Amino acid sequence: MASKAASAPAPTERFRPRKRLWAALGLFIAGGASLNALAEWRDTHALLINSSESLPNWAFVIHKTATPARGEYVFFVPPAAPLVVRHFGAKKQMFGKIVYGMPGDLVEHRGADVIVAGKLVAHMKPLTKFGERLVPGPTGIIPRDCYFVGSPHKDGFDSRYAAIGFACANKIVGVGKPIL
Repeated sequence: MASKAASAPAPTERFRPRKRLWAALGLFIAGGASLNALAEWRDTHALLINSSESLPNWAFVIHKTATPARGEYVFFVPPAAPLVVRHFGAKKQMFGKIVYGMPGDLVEHRGADVIVAGKLVAHMKPLTKFGERLVPGPTGIIPRDCYFVGSPHKDGFDSRYAAIGFACANKIVGVGKPIL
């Protein structure tokens, strides 16, 4: 009798395969939930590495559903103006700039100075560093769903020039938060 009891599996050994099955099932469910959360995050967010010198940060998380506010970084697809295509290629790519002007703000040019909502935000140059003519950007009241965007860089290519103009909602990819 004692030998039969010794050969029978201990109660904990008998249930170990079931525990492994539940553990594997739990990991599968947790992994699926994580992948689902990641997919949902990807639908509303993006990571961007900035290769231009016009912004001080080089890595951003873009929130695709956020509405831009003054002072925030906004990422948009610029118009296919000849100057944009010549310098950045025909393939559409995002530009990242700072929102200086909101819908309803007044944009003025005073000589080379660009004034938005009563504040000096930029200086215009007559030519690119390659000698191409730069046409001054739009003036007047910024339309609904549009923004005056710029950068503090002296060679910033932004709303101060007609080739870029206002960044409007139909071209905005999202609002960026710098992470590096």
